[in-house]
Amino acid sequence: MTIAIGDKLPTATFKEKTSDGPVEITTEQLFKGKRIVLFAVPGAFTPTCSLNHLPGYLENRDTILSRGVDDIAVVAVNDWHVMGAWAQSSGGMGKIHFLADWDAGFTKALGLDTDLSAGGLGVRSKRYSMLVEDGVVKSLNIEESPGQATVSGAATMLGQL
Repeated sequence: MTIAIGDKLPTATFKEKTSDGPVEITTEQLFKGKRIVLFAVPGAFTPTCSLNHLPGYLENRDTILSRGVDDIAVVAVNDWHVMGAWAQSSGGMGKIHFLADWDAGFTKALGLDTDLSAGGLGVRSKRYSMLVEDGVVKSLNIEESPGQATVSGAATMLGQL
């Protein structure tokens, strides 16, 4: 079953690379009492993710935060080394959270996993964005095609804030 507007996020623990090394961050730590924009990509460094999806959120970060959002996070089914390298190379380190859902546990619990084995990627996340308030989904935007980032892009999210 896919998560829906009004549902509470499942409990999960991510890994994130920081300047002090890897840290674990739980859904409770990230979302409790906060208003968070969360978006997911099929994979760090993949073309649509790196050239379209992530840049929109980085370019609009200040505007998003000015609309009452406490933080922005991107999640992918990658390990924390890959997510950390993507944060560094994109200029996003310290600006948004780059969360590694290394075993797809969170993604599967949301019902937003997809098998991209035909493209050599294995089990990954569908591309989506959501606004989460105190752990509850307030808006949810799921892309029909993993190669597009329009429905889940920053412009759509800005229109929902």
